[in-house]
Amino acid sequence: MQTQINEAELSKQIEDLLVARNLRGMKTVQPALSPGYYLRAARILNKCKGHVLIGTGFPVVDTFETDGPVGAIALYNALEALGATPVIVCGPPVSQALMDDYRVHEIRVGEHQERTLEAFQALYHYNPDAVLSIERPGQAADGGYYNMRGESISARTACFDTFVRNAKCPTIGIGDGGNEIGMGNIQDALKDLDIMASATTVDELLIADVSNWGAYGIIALLSLWNERDLLDEIKPIEILRYLSKLGSVDGVTRINELTEDGLPVEEGDSIIAELRKLTGFA
Repeated sequence: MQTQINEAELSKQIEDLLVARNLRGMKTVQPALSPGYYLRAARILNKCKGHVLIGTGFPVVDTFETDGPVGAIALYNALEALGATPVIVCGPPVSQALMDDYRVHEIRVGEHQERTLEAFQALYHYNPDAVLSIERPGQAADGGYYNMRGESISARTACFDTFVRNAKCPTIGIGDGGNEIGMGNIQDALKDLDIMASATTVDELLIADVSNWGAYGIIALLSLWNERDLLDEIKPIEILRYLSKLGSVDGVTRINELTEDGLPVEEGDSIIAELRKLTGFA
């Protein structure tokens, strides 16, 4: 292991690495964020010993996309290994797909009057140490949900925004395009992107070229502090195979294949390898 790593510098290196490809303009909007966002988010999660609610699942046609659940599962496993009790919060079909193997709290899909009550009941029940959203649609200023093509997906989206808004604990959002929960933090910076931006804010917004990679950025710092190579324990291809069997599709191609946002799994593997290098594990 390396010694005497400058954490602020390391966080900046992670932040730059994760938007280097600038696939959907995240490198362009990065200056709107105060540097050290990965460090601050990881510090929140490193302290968690109780429940951590992880919202994920972006509807694509009649199923869910691979980006989000892969990172959610990686984060779930890492947090569990460190003594927290993660719970994945999502609506069908992703909730039904995951509930045999993970702690899942299912929320209702579509527009309904019980959204706030749904969140209050769950937050009261779990009393979480942190609430994290990874690649979950965020409500636009008009209250609707939109995909990267600007199409309304409100009828197929379960509302996690109410969890984030009503949580009494720190909230974290991870996104890669501008329409995810948390992007309200940088709404002005998103104006030049061709997206129906989310208006929902969080305590810490994390951006990446692919949202799954944002989870890896957090796990890199957790690995460093806990002296355990948690990144090496992530097997993206195995998670993708698992999700694919459950009916996932790539969010860009809309095809059931072992890719994330149109990219081969090797791209994610190379990010993990770079992060392991930065934290001194490789």
